[in-house]
Amino acid sequence: MQVPLACKRFPKSALLLLIALLLAACDRTAIDYEQVSEAEKLIIRFSHVVGEDTPKGQAARRFAALMKERTNGRVEVQVFANGSLYSDYEELKALQEGYIQMIAPSLSKLSGIVPEAEAFDLPFLYPALTDYHRALDGAAGQRLQRMMEEKGLVPLAFWDNAFKQLTSSSRAIREPTDMQGMRVRIMPSAVLNGQFAMMGAKPLEMSFNDVYLALEKGQLDAQENTLSNIYTKRFYRVQRHLTISDHGYLGYLVLMNQSFWERLPDDIRRTLVETIREVTLWERQLAARLNQEQLAYIAACECIAIHKLSAEEKRRWREFFAPLKESERTRWDPVFVKALGLSGS
Repeated sequence: MQVPLACKRFPKSALLLLIALLLAACDRTAIDYEQVSEAEKLIIRFSHVVGEDTPKGQAARRFAALMKERTNGRVEVQVFANGSLYSDYEELKALQEGYIQMIAPSLSKLSGIVPEAEAFDLPFLYPALTDYHRALDGAAGQRLQRMMEEKGLVPLAFWDNAFKQLTSSSRAIREPTDMQGMRVRIMPSAVLNGQFAMMGAKPLEMSFNDVYLALEKGQLDAQENTLSNIYTKRFYRVQRHLTISDHGYLGYLVLMNQSFWERLPDDIRRTLVETIREVTLWERQLAARLNQEQLAYIAACECIAIHKLSAEEKRRWREFFAPLKESERTRWDPVFVKALGLSGS
């Protein structure tokens, strides 16, 4: 057998070393998972109910793209937006039963299994978004995550969509009692029910994707939501008044099915945790920016009257809701309440 000339110039030991290095390099070469079958991929079905262009919708898409890139296509996150797969009343059960692997419901939607989740529904709990982020990233959020884990869920991150505002069809809402008699949509939460009952309104639980039609048909008189959701769902086109109240916070908890999480390879799990942490910081910045931009878009249509609560009006609103904060905090875990800063209020 003819030995190539290039090989003759190498000492035998050097040639063996070169072969060993080449074999090692081959072992480290990434597998092209774009070429494998669907059965060989790790599929994560991520279901949510808001629009694709909302902060949550965009964050879900960004998470999907980064996971595909960082795993060389081994992980495929399939995002189902606008409640196209499950409604907000169905998605938690679907997650628990393993039909989907990820959801990002509002904290209110989780109050049925962990009542402490609805503490973040308290009106005027904190004055700034950074205060909410500090609480969720600190002891209060950690306590809440442990409670979720005890229910067989895997909490991954807290996302948000900034502050909630109020819209109505009949009259402007400048004082809490201006909602007297209004039928208003709420998410399932004892705190939200108590909030609107105090205002003299008639709170009605309703799936998010049914709200537009109910407003259009006059089955609802009012609703509360972030500017991003008001804009992307076009609620401002079927309401006459918008109050910039910043009275409430809309937070989400990204959750994964526990058995699916436990089956993930360690390297994929590490990549997922690092990616979701990065996307969370990006999502929060996006939420603050989009809500400001979309207020400008709503104002530009000149189809809805906009009133922004003054500092004095907000002070009166906070005083009005103070009894709600006092009564509700007694229902929750004392350690969690203390972490929120409510125990001495």
